[in-house]
Amino acid sequence: MIKLSYEQQIAFNSLSIIVGNALYALTVVLFLVPSGLITGGATGIALGINRALGLPVSGVLFVINMTMLTVGWVLLGRRFAITTIASTVLSPLFLALWERVFTGFVLTDDLVLNTIFAGLGVGISLGITIRAGASTGGMDIPPLVLNKYFHIPVSASMLVFDMLILCLQAAFSPLQQCLYGIVMVIVYTVVLDKVLIFGTTRTEVKIISQHADDIREAIFTQLDRGVTVLHGEGGYSHEPEQVLLSIVSNRQLPKLEKLAHAIDPTCFMIVSHVTEVSGRGFSLDKNYQ
Repeated sequence: MIKLSYEQQIAFNSLSIIVGNALYALTVVLFLVPSGLITGGATGIALGINRALGLPVSGVLFVINMTMLTVGWVLLGRRFAITTIASTVLSPLFLALWERVFTGFVLTDDLVLNTIFAGLGVGISLGITIRAGASTGGMDIPPLVLNKYFHIPVSASMLVFDMLILCLQAAFSPLQQCLYGIVMVIVYTVVLDKVLIFGTTRTEVKIISQHADDIREAIFTQLDRGVTVLHGEGGYSHEPEQVLLSIVSNRQLPKLEKLAHAIDPTCFMIVSHVTEVSGRGFSLDKNYQ
C-alpha cells in the first residue's frame, strides 16, 4: 500500500473531487439529458425543470445547490457546509462547460446503452467524490436536517425525496424512460457501493489445527502476514485448541490454503471477506521488532 504524506493526501483528494464532479457532469450531458432518463437528487430536479420549462440544467442545478448549501450552513453548521462547497460549485460549473462542448452531440440513441453507462458514470463519479471526503451536497442536505431536528432516519427521508423527484420527472417523460431511469438508479447504487470499498477489501481466515504452530510459522515466513492466536476449546471434546486468525489479500488466499492443507490436510478453515482493514501492516507500515 502506497503511503502519502499529508500534503500529498490533500492534493490527491482535491484532484479526486475535481475528477469526480467532472465525470458526473459529463455523464449527465452525454447520457441523461439526450436519452430523457429520470434520476433522483438535485440533478433529477434540474432535469425535470429543464424538460418542463427549457431552463439550462447547469443553471438550475447551481441555484438548487446554493440554496441547499445555505440551508446546510444555517441548520447543520459551518463545518458541514465547508465539505459541500466543492461539489456545490464544481458540479454546475462542469455541467455548463460540457453543455457548451457537446451542444447538439448525441453519443448513442440506444436507451439500454444510455442506461448502463449513465449508471456506471454516476456510480463511479459519486464514489470517487465521497471517497475523497467531500459531500455531494444538493438533496443530501434535507434528510440530514430532518434527522437532526426530528430524528427521522436519513435513509427513509432520502428515499421519499428521491421518489418525489422521480415522480416530478415522470410527469414530463415517456413511460419507457421512466422505467429505464429506475434501472439506472439501481445500477449506480450498486456501482457506488463497489467503488466505496474498492481496494480496501481483504480476506479473513481462521484456522483450527493440531499443527497450528507449523501453519503459523509458514504464514510468517512464506506470506509475510501477521497471525493472531486465539485460545479456544472443542465444543465436543472440551480439549483446548489454538485458533489462528490472519488477514490476507484476496490474491494470497489460494497460497495460504495450499500451505495450510500441505501441513495439515484435515485442518478446519473459515474464510470470509471483510470490507476494510486498518492498522499495522495495512494502513500503517509493518513493524518487525
